[in-house]
Amino acid sequence: MSAPTVPKSSARQAGAVVNEQPLSTDSAPGTGLGAFAGVRRVPVPVNETVRSYAPGSPERKALKERLASMSAERIEIPLVIGGKEIRTGELAQTTMPHAHSHVLADWHKASRAHVTQAIDAARAAHREWAAWSWEDRAAVFLRAAELLSTTRRATLNAATMLGQSKTAYQAEIDSACELIDFWRFNTSFAQSLYEEQPINSPGVWNTVDYRPLEGFVYAVTPFNFTAIGGNLPTAPALMGNTVIWKPAATAMLSAWYTLKILEEAGLPPGVINFVPGDPGMVSDVALSHRDLAGVHFTGSTAVFNNMWKTIGASMSNYRSYPRIVGETGGKDFIVAHPSADPAALAVGIIRGAFEYQGQKCSAASRVYVPKSLWPDVRDRCEAMINEIKVGDVRDFRNFMGAVIDRKAFTKISDYIADAKQNAKIIAGGKTDDSVGWFVWPTLVETADPNYRLLSEEIFGPVVTVSVYEDAKWSEMLAQVDATSPYALTGAVFARDRNALREAMVTLRNAAGNFYINDKPTGAVVGQQPFGGARGSGTNDKAGSKLNLVRWVSARSVKEMLVPPTDYKYPFLDGE
Repeated sequence: MSAPTVPKSSARQAGAVVNEQPLSTDSAPGTGLGAFAGVRRVPVPVNETVRSYAPGSPERKALKERLASMSAERIEIPLVIGGKEIRTGELAQTTMPHAHSHVLADWHKASRAHVTQAIDAARAAHREWAAWSWEDRAAVFLRAAELLSTTRRATLNAATMLGQSKTAYQAEIDSACELIDFWRFNTSFAQSLYEEQPINSPGVWNTVDYRPLEGFVYAVTPFNFTAIGGNLPTAPALMGNTVIWKPAATAMLSAWYTLKILEEAGLPPGVINFVPGDPGMVSDVALSHRDLAGVHFTGSTAVFNNMWKTIGASMSNYRSYPRIVGETGGKDFIVAHPSADPAALAVGIIRGAFEYQGQKCSAASRVYVPKSLWPDVRDRCEAMINEIKVGDVRDFRNFMGAVIDRKAFTKISDYIADAKQNAKIIAGGKTDDSVGWFVWPTLVETADPNYRLLSEEIFGPVVTVSVYEDAKWSEMLAQVDATSPYALTGAVFARDRNALREAMVTLRNAAGNFYINDKPTGAVVGQQPFGGARGSGTNDKAGSKLNLVRWVSARSVKEMLVPPTDYKYPFLDGE
């Protein structure tokens, strides 16, 4: 097979769309033997430019063509263990959420024996991969970022659109830009971490050896962000760890193409082992293994809590204390002061609550609006909701696609039914599962600040508004802080600076990512490191050096340049 073609840098700088070539698994990784003489530095990372996909643009044409070709395919997705593809014969299907009878792929499920085999492969690959220079490991992910930025962009975006029902824009900011940013910025963060070294005293040379963890890292990734699927296994791998990756069943298509990009970029066999299968079974094997070194997780709070309990109950069985890193649920808020701009607030609500069908852990789900602003804000929101088109994401006129599967559709529909009975639906409320799992954007108003739709995670395009008396701003902030067990994202809209200051203080622990006069979604790698606390996770901030610290185990090394040859100290001498 011929080596994959790398487009000229001038084409990329000009924003040109390069025609895609078939994905190849050929690789030529560096040796990591330390023959390179010189202090190498990774390129200074810059956030990937978001392409517009406007009519007539080259990226729109390329994406449309790839959507058409991939829609006509039905591919087979195997396990990949130690670099070898394994077909178990136990199959499940990946379908389009917006056309749920359309099968995109058949994927093979792992057995318990396959999970154990993958752990063995990770352990076997660990010695060599951990011995590579960090620059050689970084080169793999920098190349992956460049491939995704150019020749593989349309493929991964199309896979995300078809398999996860994201619009072209939502796919672009996720499976292209954010994943590219993770791979570029993480190498820079790693360089910064490795450069942190202790001070020296005369005759002594002190260093810190940032060792990979002793064992394997178990990466469990969600359906809603392809970028998270790409980051959770690769962040530990960059630091020299080897990984068992269990992708979400409902994001299998994009996960597969992400893996193919990594293979093409030169990722050695066994570094990341691709193990789709029953979540409970895979976790049972991985979490009970003596060599579990860490868990990198994004998903539901309940699942993460159960994983933590399992690990806690098994501590005496492990070689070392596993690192547990997780980003879980959210009940994200927008609070508005009477001084807020109604137009900006309304747009923040609509974009924050309904982009990607509200299936973002950061999506606005509860809103607190003063009585004086509510009529204006309500009317603006209702007008925009009535304009929003919902349907097949291959039609670029649609602002929203479908929710991910029947389980999600049923759960969200039940919440809407509850709102019809116990609250007031201002706009939306429609559902239809005849062709796809479609839930229309829904705006709910309640007079009860303790209503369940203000405290329970829905994970769908439903946002609930609590209207408060203008004079009760401080009381409302305290209510927001106490209503939900989560603390992921939140936003405040106000033009009064003192009101902003008060919100910042009162809600300091209510959100790990806090936005002022902006929607609570859309964190950018390198700009807003992402993560929440309380019931929303361990707040280890994906997209920052803080996350990478969790995947190394530091060793302090002291070298005495001229060791002493006499055991006596001066105080022992006589007067």
